[in-house]
Amino acid sequence: MIPSIDRNYLLRTLQDLIRIDSINPALVPGGAGEAESAQYVGQACRALGLQTEILAAQPLRPSVVARLAGTGAGKALMLNAHLDTVGVAGMAAPFSAELRDGRVYGRGAYDMKGSVAACLAAMQALVEAGAKLAGDLILTAVADEEYASQGTAEVLQHCRADGAIVTEPTELQLCLAHKGFVWLEVETFGRAAHGSRFQEGIDANMHMGRFLAELEKLEAELRRRPGHPLTGPPSLHAAQLQGGTGWSTYAANCRLQIERRTTPGESTAQVIAEIAAVSARVSQQHDEFRARLGTVLSRDPFEVSPQAELAVILAEVATRALGQPPEKIGVPFWMDSALLAAAGIETVVIGPMGAGAHAEVEWVDLQSLIDLAQILAHAALAYCR
Repeated sequence: MIPSIDRNYLLRTLQDLIRIDSINPALVPGGAGEAESAQYVGQACRALGLQTEILAAQPLRPSVVARLAGTGAGKALMLNAHLDTVGVAGMAAPFSAELRDGRVYGRGAYDMKGSVAACLAAMQALVEAGAKLAGDLILTAVADEEYASQGTAEVLQHCRADGAIVTEPTELQLCLAHKGFVWLEVETFGRAAHGSRFQEGIDANMHMGRFLAELEKLEAELRRRPGHPLTGPPSLHAAQLQGGTGWSTYAANCRLQIERRTTPGESTAQVIAEIAAVSARVSQQHDEFRARLGTVLSRDPFEVSPQAELAVILAEVATRALGQPPEKIGVPFWMDSALLAAAGIETVVIGPMGAGAHAEVEWVDLQSLIDLAQILAHAALAYCR
C-alpha cells in the first residue's frame, strides 16, 4: 500500500485557506481570528470521514482535532499545525493565493497554512488508500500559536498522543531543538522632584543606566558561552524602556523589558538568578539603587534525541521521499513543539520550503508541500503500527 498525494487537493485546500483571513486578534486588534479557518478544516476532515471535534474554550478562537482511528493496538501520532497568522500591513495582495512558478503566495502560505494543507493531504491519501493503522493518527489545527499558544495548550487538555510532528517550516530538514525564552521586567526606583532641586531628586533613569551597563556585560558573557550544538549560544536584549514624566522632573521610576533566549538545558530559574545577580552588583556599587525584578512569561526550550523512534522514522521516510538524508538542525525561535514535549509526547519538527514568514512577500514551495505530505503519510504508516 503506497499512499499517493493528490496535488490538486493539496493546492486547492491551500489556496482556500490563504483566502480566509485568520489574523490573530491578539496581535492585531480587530483581527478575524481562526473561526472561519477552523470551520473550513473541520468540514474538510468530516468529508474524509474523520472523527472531528472543534475546541473553543475561548470564543471565536477555535482549534480542530480530527482523528483517523486505528485499531487501538498501536501508537498514536499527532500532526500539528496552526491556523492563525500575523498581520498583513505592507502586503500588496495578502489573500491572493496566487500560484506562480511553483510557488503559492499570500499571508500564511509558508507560516503555516501550507502545512495545514499538507497534513490534510496526507490524511486524504491514507483514507483513499484504505490504510489500516494500529494507532490513531490525529490532526490538530490550532489557534493562537503566533501569540500565546492557547490552541495547543487547549488541545493537550483533550487529546493525548505518543508522538507528534509539528509541521512548522524547516525547508524539509529535521528540527531536533529550538530555543526558549523568558520575558522579564525590571523597575528601578528614584524620588520625584523638580529638576532644579537636585538635592531632593533621585533619578530612576540613571539607576537604570547603571543596571543596563551591567546587563550588557552579562549579554557579552552569554555570547561567549559554548552554547548548544544545534541552537548556538543563549542571548538577551533590552526590548523596551520607559521612564520619567517630563523635562523638569526627576524620574521616580523606570521600567525595562528584557527578553532572554534560552538554550536546551537552561531553566527559567537560572535566568532569574542571573538577572538578580546583575541587580545585586549594581546595588553593591550604589547605595541608593533600588530595583524590582519580575517574570512576565517564559517558554521552555525544546530538544529531542536523533535516536528517538519518531526522529529515526522521519529521517528514513524523508530520505526515501527526497533522495537524500535530511539535515538535522536547530532553530533560534520558539514553537509549540516545546509544549508537546513537556507533556511527554515524543516530538519532531519538519515542514516545507519557502520564505517571507511575517514579511511583506510570503510564499511556499508547492512541491515541498507534496513532499511533506508524502513524508507525513509514510511516517504515520511506520509509527502507528
